[in-house]
Amino acid sequence: MVRIVSLMTAAAVVISASPVAAHARLVSATPASGAIVSAPGAVSLTFSERFAAPFSSVEVKDGQGRAVTLRQEVSEDGKTLSGSFARPLTAGVYEVRWAIAAADGHRMTGSHSFTVR
Repeated sequence: MVRIVSLMTAAAVVISASPVAAHARLVSATPASGAIVSAPGAVSLTFSERFAAPFSSVEVKDGQGRAVTLRQEVSEDGKTLSGSFARPLTAGVYEVRWAIAAADGHRMTGSHSFTVR
């Protein structure tokens, strides 16, 4: 009986000691949220952990809600999602929307805006 209780206690300790799955979080964005910048050549989003590139995206829309053409890239370490603009941005407000699938499968989304002077 003591052996069964010991095994159950050990199993409970192992189960409770399992790591809690942390989700990826955005750690930096360029241009930053609310930034006023000269025409940037790209947007860049860096996350706290690797994400699944095939299930992740970034898009930029102008003040009229029109999509801005960009070429999406993922860094070698798998933590930075960026998009290079096909042509220079004109003055105005732009919204960046992103979606990633973290390594644990959790889907994360977010958005922010910046202004080109």
